[in-house]
Amino acid sequence: MKIAKTKLIAIIAGVVAALAIGGVVIYNVTKPKEEPVVKTEKKVEDTHKGEMRSLLTGEWVPAEQGKKRPVSVMTENIPVAMPQYGLNKAGVIYECPMEGGLTRLMAIYEDYSGLDKIGNVRSCRPYFAYFAGEFDSVYVHFGQSVFALEVLESGLVNNISGLDGSVSSTFYRSDDRKAPHNAYVSEEGIKEGIAKKGYRDTYDANYKGHYLFVEDGKENNLDKGTDCKALRLYYPSNTPSFVYDDKTKTYKRFQYGDAQIDKVDEKQIEVKNIILQNVISDVYDSPEGYLNLTVSGSGEGKYITNGKMIDVTWTKSTEDGITHYYDSNNKEIQLNPGKTWVSIIQNQYADRNVFSATADGLE
Repeated sequence: MKIAKTKLIAIIAGVVAALAIGGVVIYNVTKPKEEPVVKTEKKVEDTHKGEMRSLLTGEWVPAEQGKKRPVSVMTENIPVAMPQYGLNKAGVIYECPMEGGLTRLMAIYEDYSGLDKIGNVRSCRPYFAYFAGEFDSVYVHFGQSVFALEVLESGLVNNISGLDGSVSSTFYRSDDRKAPHNAYVSEEGIKEGIAKKGYRDTYDANYKGHYLFVEDGKENNLDKGTDCKALRLYYPSNTPSFVYDDKTKTYKRFQYGDAQIDKVDEKQIEVKNIILQNVISDVYDSPEGYLNLTVSGSGEGKYITNGKMIDVTWTKSTEDGITHYYDSNNKEIQLNPGKTWVSIIQNQYADRNVFSATADGLE
């Protein structure tokens, strides 16, 4: 047995030696050269292909819609005019005082598709025309004060008036209310009016937008602001309020003792951003006692969003310029994407506004 095992070991040793003599090294075989592996990143699909950020709301919208020139529609805001039609499709809404302490709204629409009833539509005041011009919008109204006529004729803003016979088909009257509370416009009527007046229907190539918005995917939580879950605004004949909804992160609008509803979709009006702009006011020397608001120059105000509030200052260097809003560090505020409500407040009434850290604090 021992002899056989010895012979076996000798045979194996001989084979290894022979292989070595033959130049074959079984433990050092050279592997074929491999081609370098090129790492390719997975292409991320563009979720906003064919879209752009709206200049009006900062939201992602179809590019065709985002390039479309907006329209600003004068809307009545007294009990006999309730409920209004179409406000929930507006991207920005201005609320301004009128004669007798009433307020009137100007709703700015980038998308008014499918609306066959917008309004009702009322007459122009100079300050509304100035605001409409800030958004490169076509201003839609039914008549105007004598002082507003000068502004409109200056060419500051393209406008469509219900008193202009050449575009009378833009407007129509309903039979459910008495004049002057029953004039309305529609998508088709507005388009027809723009075409008849020869106005362009897309933004001016030099227009870059009115507001600054936060970067895509971020939110402005006003970390250094004070809590503001509810607010009540003071106007001599109206004290509208907003209450914050933690679930939707929007402020819901109330006035005249009830929720303010858009008759088109039967939903309460709610907004993402609220801007209060305090201004100097006086009365024109006229029998009608028309109110005049100074909306150029500078002043104070508030910015409210996501349950918080900060003080701001506003500036507008020229009547045909754009209003800018700055925080305490003199940085222009960045709005959260969504609907913005701007309430113009007369300086003498600014301290009558009420702000609450809790949603039920106004009760």
